[in-house]
Amino acid sequence: MALTIPIHLKFKPPNFPKMLHNDTTTTTTHVQVFSVKRFTRKSSVQQQHHHYCRPPMICSSSKFPVLTRACSDGGQAESFAAKNQSSASDVETLRDGSSSSNDGYVALFIRMLGLDNDPQDREQAVVALWKYSLGGKQCIDNIVKYSGTVNLVVNLLKSDSDSACEGAAGLLRVISSINVYRDLVAGSGAIEEMTGLLRRSILSSNVKEQGICTLWNLSVDEKLRERITSSEILPLLVKFLEDEDMKVKEAAGGVLANLTLNQSNHKLIVEAGVVPKLAKLLKADMEESKVIRKVARNALLELAKDEYTRILIMEEGLILVPLVGSAAYKSFRPSLYSWPSLPDGTQLEQTSKGPSRYGASELLLGLNIDNENVDLEEAKMNAVVGRTQQQFLARIGAIEIEDDNKSDNEWSSSQRLTLLPWVDGVARLVLILGLEDESAIARAAGSIADASINEHMRISFKEAGVLKHLVQLTYHPSDTVRLAVIRALDMLSISNHVCQTMEAEGVLHPLVNLLKQSKSDISNSLTAMILNILARILDPNKELKSKLYAGPVTGSKMGWDVSMHPTSANGNEMIVSEITPSTENIAGEDLIDSTFLSCLVDILKTSNPDLQRKAASILEFIVVIEPSMEKLISVGVEYGLESVFQQKSLIEKEYGTEDGEKPEVQILELEEAGLAVSAASRLLTKLLDCDQFRRNVNSIHFTKLLRAILVSSIPLQYKDWVAACLVKLTSLSGQNLDFENPINMEVTLHEKIPRLLEQIKGSFSPEVEEAAVLELNRIISEGMVDSTRAVASQGGIFSLVKLLENGSNRAGEASLAILFNLSMDSENHAAIIAAGAVPVLRKFVLSQRPQWMRALRLLRNLPT
Repeated sequence: MALTIPIHLKFKPPNFPKMLHNDTTTTTTHVQVFSVKRFTRKSSVQQQHHHYCRPPMICSSSKFPVLTRACSDGGQAESFAAKNQSSASDVETLRDGSSSSNDGYVALFIRMLGLDNDPQDREQAVVALWKYSLGGKQCIDNIVKYSGTVNLVVNLLKSDSDSACEGAAGLLRVISSINVYRDLVAGSGAIEEMTGLLRRSILSSNVKEQGICTLWNLSVDEKLRERITSSEILPLLVKFLEDEDMKVKEAAGGVLANLTLNQSNHKLIVEAGVVPKLAKLLKADMEESKVIRKVARNALLELAKDEYTRILIMEEGLILVPLVGSAAYKSFRPSLYSWPSLPDGTQLEQTSKGPSRYGASELLLGLNIDNENVDLEEAKMNAVVGRTQQQFLARIGAIEIEDDNKSDNEWSSSQRLTLLPWVDGVARLVLILGLEDESAIARAAGSIADASINEHMRISFKEAGVLKHLVQLTYHPSDTVRLAVIRALDMLSISNHVCQTMEAEGVLHPLVNLLKQSKSDISNSLTAMILNILARILDPNKELKSKLYAGPVTGSKMGWDVSMHPTSANGNEMIVSEITPSTENIAGEDLIDSTFLSCLVDILKTSNPDLQRKAASILEFIVVIEPSMEKLISVGVEYGLESVFQQKSLIEKEYGTEDGEKPEVQILELEEAGLAVSAASRLLTKLLDCDQFRRNVNSIHFTKLLRAILVSSIPLQYKDWVAACLVKLTSLSGQNLDFENPINMEVTLHEKIPRLLEQIKGSFSPEVEEAAVLELNRIISEGMVDSTRAVASQGGIFSLVKLLENGSNRAGEASLAILFNLSMDSENHAAIIAAGAVPVLRKFVLSQRPQWMRALRLLRNLPT
């Protein structure tokens, strides 16, 4: 280094400004190297990559303090600078020259960064080097070639001076913008020191900006992203997203966007609370800063690759919308003159014969509605606003123009997504469904399924008119489109309100036709989704017979034949149009079609309990609304029920053939099997009401199967219909129902007594507890065999003792009677004492409550 410094500067003067004063001519010339340059970036300084968010290398707003503090020559330096500025060739010579004098002053400033120098000199030196580094990669190379320079700059981040910290952070920002120097900056401890700097409670915006932008540059490197995430900087970055300075927000968002490129960082980033803040920035109307919106969108799109995080993002009011390319929207054909209607198809009565003067009513719904009775709900208003905005963009060809400017190799056409506020996102997806591009339609339907995470979103899609498009697309020849559409309908049908509208749009006919296709033509996943939709629409618990075939849909003003019989509500002449007039006939014929019934019976014969449950529920609905025993018997519904009752999981659990299986898996399998068995038992009970079925069914065989299920390990709540079906089978066979009947005894022991004990244990109503214990006392007092043993085995002793102490007088007397009967068996004594019955019984006796003599005899029965 000493060899590169000019001879007259080999010895360090006591103070840098004094040295400049002693050698005005020479020094001024070289100092101007840092002032007369127009600091423009060269293309090699910042190597762009489409995945990375890179901060711009912006010069600080400071007025080059190095000149005013380093020059004391009475203004001669400034006049010399003005003279040099008049000649561009001289400026380029000073900037790009490789003279020993130029290198010497760079070395001098680096030497001034030493720890043994005056803090003010170190500050001036780092600021001068920062300004010099903005000249381009050659200037940065001149600085970095001196060993230890970056370490000295990093050390200055500990300074108490904002100017020194800003200069050091700014110089590190410029150096780290070069790929080859990024590891050098990180290896000098810049990440840790920058973390300490940004943790200060009082810090200027300029220092924050330069420091975070340095981390922005470093986060381009995948290895360094791991270090940044594991440090304490992550909560600070999240906090800076709410900073008042927009540049600080942009830098913090840029760092987070790069950190999300490592999927291993997603959990930490989400736990830091970044999703709500980024969503807020993306939804905010900040036209002055496109950078913050871009980095927020990039970060959220990366986080959305995780299913759980995608739900969190959508809960913040954002929807993932596929980018299908502006060319796809050329097939969009807006309607010319048509009377305004709501997106879901609801029309307004035309009160005027001609169009409005300027045609506004054909573009914006509601401008000529003067009826005071018209009261649009908020969901309908949002649907109108979203449709108007998206159709306007489609008309002028402004959709996805910016995104199309990206090169083809940056994103795969099947993976490109964007995030939109839910009002615009819902309308955009509905718009895409009306295009001709099969890939775009399938991706839009998939996005609708993903976005239907709550009732609000499902209602929003309904009001936006998505159901009409989806129902029409079920006839699409493409398997990919149909699968995506059925998945969307499946998610939307979770809402009962949406399910009713879907039913009115005529979705039953295409779904039934799809299910009737051969198994080779329809996948298992598609079968499951179709059954989901049909089971929700054809739910026997909703008593849909009157709703479906005897009038309008419940809660709605529209019937099945509304196009022929339009209705109005509250003076607002709104009717649903384009509903198939023959929907009632089509649905009725489809449901009792032999092929459809045979398909449902075949599903009952499968080994999937979930599909069995749904098929049984649909068959029960058909039995209730349209009894057709001949067809059901001909397709073998009896054999389908037999398959459900012979659940493989029930048999294996009873005989212990799956001992090595995990307990949680066993519980889940028993739960699913219980649901299927309960639905099949309910169906069998309804079928037994028909004489034709009773004559053909093998009641003895079904009784045997149901008795085995009754004593199995399925949850108690699923044994209700099994017990009811068994009782009905017994009554139809002419057997008496007293306690001597083995079937009635099993029903009481395995269903009725456990259910009464559950009511005693878990009910919060004293009336329910009292009724349950009185019924239980009646059963035991009648002397049923093994009834007391059933109570003890179910843990009922503890509940009875608790009810004896805290229950009503009638409940306490009944509990005392049951405990007295249990005490007749010495095996129950230990459990009665362990339940704390002795002190309770003593209080009962001492207070001489009714039945205190029985309490005394019970005490005498217990061992002392």
